[in-house]
Amino acid sequence: MVSVHECGRVIALDPRRLLICLALNNSVKIEQMSDTNKNSQDQSLLEAVTWNEQGLVPVITQEVGSKDVLMMAWMNRDALLATLRLGEAVYWTRSRQKLWHKGEESGHTQKVKEIRLDCDGDTILLMVEQKDGIACHTGEHSCFFLQWDSNQSTWIDESKSK
Repeated sequence: MVSVHECGRVIALDPRRLLICLALNNSVKIEQMSDTNKNSQDQSLLEAVTWNEQGLVPVITQEVGSKDVLMMAWMNRDALLATLRLGEAVYWTRSRQKLWHKGEESGHTQKVKEIRLDCDGDTILLMVEQKDGIACHTGEHSCFFLQWDSNQSTWIDESKSK
């Protein structure tokens, strides 16, 4: 088993703690992360992320089956670690300044199937199974139901509930 430090660049991690990394020689390695080294491995994962001045990173959430983009949110280090440990999406809410376990009130949780980091390390992609198919606080499947119509110079509401 290779250590995270020999890994090179972490390119994905799934909740079963399978680490997928691009090794220094450009080969891809898949490794089961052990609980005994969890703290140093978690630290290495956190160090791979480029955090902004507020200690946050943008997160795009995509449905694993349909590939629909569901939402955009933010994570801090605690949110990312909580997501890894729970196997469900946990974000940082900037308005309430606290961790937000997606679905904690609505029941519309997001089971994380895969976590990806973009090439610059400054954006996370969560691949999730969306419970009940509702990701948006409006009750919509996706938060992206407004589409710009350049012919009419207006936003078109494509929500299913309108």
